[in-house]
Amino acid sequence: MDPRIARTRRSLQGALLELAREHPLDEIAIADIAERAGVNRSSFYQHYPDKDTLLADALDAAVEEAGASLPELDGRLDAPPEALVSYLRHYDENADLYRRVLGAQGSGVARARLRARIEQMALEGIRMSGADAYQGLPLDVAAAGVTGSVLGVLEAWLERDPRPPLETAVDWVWRMLLGPAVP
Repeated sequence: MDPRIARTRRSLQGALLELAREHPLDEIAIADIAERAGVNRSSFYQHYPDKDTLLADALDAAVEEAGASLPELDGRLDAPPEALVSYLRHYDENADLYRRVLGAQGSGVARARLRARIEQMALEGIRMSGADAYQGLPLDVAAAGVTGSVLGVLEAWLERDPRPPLETAVDWVWRMLLGPAVP
């Protein structure tokens, strides 16, 4: 990728994340993002079709920069992978932002990307732990159910006041990912 394109995209992503930490997402205009990034509106639209796509890309970049990604399960189900702990630590450190992103006025695109990642991990976990626990449900249906549950757990954790410690969230998410087959 051309370095100028990458620099402009990073600038737009950073500007939106800064603004999203300060204001509800629905109050942030494209003009605000462009101004904060030091570009004009037409530059914004050369790189992104809308604010939601920019936000999803910005969150993906922030997760990658933090070295926190949803893990691929490696066959071990005895303890949460360190990658899951790192991923949820990133959420913990950016709780206000993720409350906004996942809330009612949040980003459909960012939520859809997160859902797809969790669903892939859930499907992998169901296959590894044994699909018998889901009593004949198609695997994709079981994975969709687990995914909805994990998203619900993330949202409930982020909304609690006071928010439980990171270790509690890791335990809750891990148990939802494993499903009923593993005690």
